[in-house]
Amino acid sequence: MVDVIIVGAGPVGLTLANVLGIQGVRTLVVEERDTLIDYPRGVGLDDESLRTFQSIGLVEGILPHTVPNQILRFYDGNRRLLAEMAPPDARFGWPKRNGFVQPLVDAQLLAGLDRFDHVQVAWGRRMDSAVETADGVKVDFGPEIPAVQARYLVGCDGGRSVTRRIAGVSFDGTTSATRWVVVDLANDPLGHPNSEVGADPDRPYASISIAHGIRRFEFMIHADETDEQAEDPEFVARLLAPYVPHPDKVDVIRRRVYTHHSRIAGNFRKGRFLLAGDAAHLMPVWQGQGYNSGIRDAANLGWKLAAVVNGQAGDALLDSYDTERRKHARAMIDLSTLVGRVISPTNRKVAVLRDKLIRGASVVPALKRYVLEMRFKPMPRYEQGAVYHPKPPTADSPVGTLFIQPRVDTREQSNVLLDDVIGLNFAVLCWNNNPRALLGEEAYERWKALGARFIAARPQTQLFWTGHDADHDDGSVVIVGDCTGALKSWFDVHAESVLVLRPDRCIAGADIAQRAPELSAALFDVLHLMEGGVNGASSPVLYVPQPTAESSGTVG
Repeated sequence: MVDVIIVGAGPVGLTLANVLGIQGVRTLVVEERDTLIDYPRGVGLDDESLRTFQSIGLVEGILPHTVPNQILRFYDGNRRLLAEMAPPDARFGWPKRNGFVQPLVDAQLLAGLDRFDHVQVAWGRRMDSAVETADGVKVDFGPEIPAVQARYLVGCDGGRSVTRRIAGVSFDGTTSATRWVVVDLANDPLGHPNSEVGADPDRPYASISIAHGIRRFEFMIHADETDEQAEDPEFVARLLAPYVPHPDKVDVIRRRVYTHHSRIAGNFRKGRFLLAGDAAHLMPVWQGQGYNSGIRDAANLGWKLAAVVNGQAGDALLDSYDTERRKHARAMIDLSTLVGRVISPTNRKVAVLRDKLIRGASVVPALKRYVLEMRFKPMPRYEQGAVYHPKPPTADSPVGTLFIQPRVDTREQSNVLLDDVIGLNFAVLCWNNNPRALLGEEAYERWKALGARFIAARPQTQLFWTGHDADHDDGSVVIVGDCTGALKSWFDVHAESVLVLRPDRCIAGADIAQRAPELSAALFDVLHLMEGGVNGASSPVLYVPQPTAESSGTVG
């Protein structure tokens, strides 16, 4: 008997297993392959994924396999620059665009599971069937392997998900008729650190720098070209010839033909079955968000599963996973599909018109910044789910959005990322006030029982001031100095001064200081949080990851 079975040891399943492992949840990961996939698939990490890897204590082992602050340039058929994406800020603590080597990052995620005696990975184990019971799911793996009972089953088993099929969930959308060939090269023949997309009507292409001297090329295959041709080394050399001086002397890691999918599951949750990553949604590669959307799933679902399993919240909290993730995943699918249509026309007249429109827009400063800073990228904003919005809701409310992660000072540490100060659980954070005093003792004790952290953000000049308020210095409240000014800048533009942050750093609720007790009571209802846990169950003992620690080895 385990708490959660995860089907699939890809990046989403491994990230989710780390989230659950840290929270003390007994977890079994089953994978039909015998080992990790050893070739690159995803090639771009965003700031939200790195923030999630930070939260599970593995980011230091992952960073060496990344190319931070990667610039992406778009060219027309004559190799003239159309647009450039070079987002400058790191409001969530990490660069927005990062090239990366997926097999090496996945290996770090796998190695992280070595920390947990209560998390196991079973290789070469295919799920044959799964049946929901009154209090869980019974999973069979064939006649020679004992069945396993779990409270929940999470399918992270890709676009052809067996979990999705067993659960009877649809996979709605389309598959493009256009094929592409991806070619990964070692000893990068170009060597520069950035990436480009060629909107060439003769043959659209992409050239992407990955860490450790790897470069990816992707080329559209025309209708009169076969899959067999695309696999032929001489054909691939002809594709590379316009961009590489000696295409016959490249070191090919792999080449593969694929098509673009725009699909989403009919349900992300069906009873005790849940879906995440490619099992829940597939999208074209153009925004590099397939991998990152899966990591968002793991971050959103992980803390909720842990809260339910550990008796801190009712099962209804899990309904918010579909509510919250579906809309954002759909927005990412639509954006990726749209960008693909803009890049890929092979009609020369259409391409010329597109180029004129893009160049016309680039002379307008606001539009240029919109593209350069990637402001078009949909950010998670939860209007429903595990959040409490004021009534009537206001357009500028920060509720349902991710809170920033600047570097801060505490009385013990300097220049640390805010999430490392907050820790793993809920947090009550306020500006220029004592959160314990604002909440009152009853609400304070309720949040404390859930392992929440209480943060008082101050101007840097007040970091070491003790003054008249002894509660600031009784150890229950962490004093944070706003050493960069980013926190004050955030509160400058929001009327709300008290925030309740979820474990995934989404703002669950926000209000002015005097309404903190009412906000707290509303959130306990919306989040289905329990008084002292289900049937009086206490909070689990958590594994606390060290931000600079690195793990090694594998789990078998």
